[in-house]
Amino acid sequence: MPSASTGAPVTTGAAVSAAAVPVPAPTDSRMAPGGPGYRRMSFALFLAGVATFALLYSTQALLPLLSSDFGVSAGGASWTVSAATGALALFVLPMSALSERFGRRTVMTASLAVAVVVGLLVPFAPSIGALVALRAVQGAALAGLPASATAYLAEEVRPKALITAIGLFVAGNSVGGMSGRIVTGWVAQEWGWRVAVGTIGLIAVVCAVAFRLLLPAPRHFTPGSLRPRVLVRTVRDHLANPLLCRLYAIGALFMMVFGGVYTVIGYRLGEAPFSLPQGVVGSVFLVYLVGTVSASTAGRLAGRLGRRGSLYVAGATTTAGLLLSLAGSLVLVLLGLVLITAGFFAGHAVASSSVSHTATQGRAQASALYQSAYYIGSSAGSTLGAVAFHAGGWAGTVAMGLFAVLGVVSVTLFGSRAARTAARRVPAPAH
Repeated sequence: MPSASTGAPVTTGAAVSAAAVPVPAPTDSRMAPGGPGYRRMSFALFLAGVATFALLYSTQALLPLLSSDFGVSAGGASWTVSAATGALALFVLPMSALSERFGRRTVMTASLAVAVVVGLLVPFAPSIGALVALRAVQGAALAGLPASATAYLAEEVRPKALITAIGLFVAGNSVGGMSGRIVTGWVAQEWGWRVAVGTIGLIAVVCAVAFRLLLPAPRHFTPGSLRPRVLVRTVRDHLANPLLCRLYAIGALFMMVFGGVYTVIGYRLGEAPFSLPQGVVGSVFLVYLVGTVSASTAGRLAGRLGRRGSLYVAGATTTAGLLLSLAGSLVLVLLGLVLITAGFFAGHAVASSSVSHTATQGRAQASALYQSAYYIGSSAGSTLGAVAFHAGGWAGTVAMGLFAVLGVVSVTLFGSRAARTAARRVPAPAH
């Protein structure tokens, strides 16, 4: 009751004591560096990345051998790469929806299991058609990894440690993509392409088993319902956003260049005047390490030049590399590959990060759409680059790459004009 002198409410001693006791802040039970489970989780996803990209591009360094064994052109052999990346592009959105319902770890485990089983069947493909079909199934299965890994990390890792954790997964991607090509190159030189892809399949088995044993069970996943209408509406909204569509196009066009060049480079270096052995050709993929540096510095470049300025620099670097690769000197060809790789990874890093920055909702679907466009570009580049090589040699592949870079510049210029037009339409503030 109120006090007679002050009118203030009378508080009991118990109430005062209860009010004086501080309420402890809720503890964040998510993983962090040095904490329980973090190292196991990081290594598990690193191995998943290694297995995914080693399997996905396992035939890319072997295309000349596939052409010889099956009696097909470079374009026919390139379908063993295009089928895998194209299927991944088509299935990444459905896989992202499945991971929302059944859990990230479940989808990743099932994806790797199917991809590994198919990988063990690939060496026994009796024809190029059977090989392409197996690779398509493998690519569809692997779509569950990029669709689920980053979502798992976002849910199970503290925000301050998220960038580092995702970086380790991406490092596994690049190491898998590079080592898979190098291993197949050297093994195929001694024992043929079937033993080479079988070796990659066995390596992937070890990675998949270790991944499942090491990855901690999710503690913060909340299952969602499979609601196609919601997914369709979110995708439609993203595709109606002009800036996101431009970023998707840029990612696809950059990947067309990269996929085309690295699909055909084995033919280029295996023929006169270079005539390099298969193992040495596979080792050329060590140039991927340049991309790791390029991608990591893209953020600083964008900070200085802005997104569009960085894309122009990436396009110019890629163009210089394409033109330099026309030279008859092996040193200049390798330098050209360095520039192409640096330009591609810088452009990819800027475009992909801009997607997350631009999408205000449905970021998982926005990123999945970017990955779809990215792998569609890879599939198209692998096929078109090989067809161009068959028609006009390395100069034909370079022409295809230059056309794609011209597309990047044109889309970026269009974006710059659209931004200036929108700025002029904004009314001046009233004084």
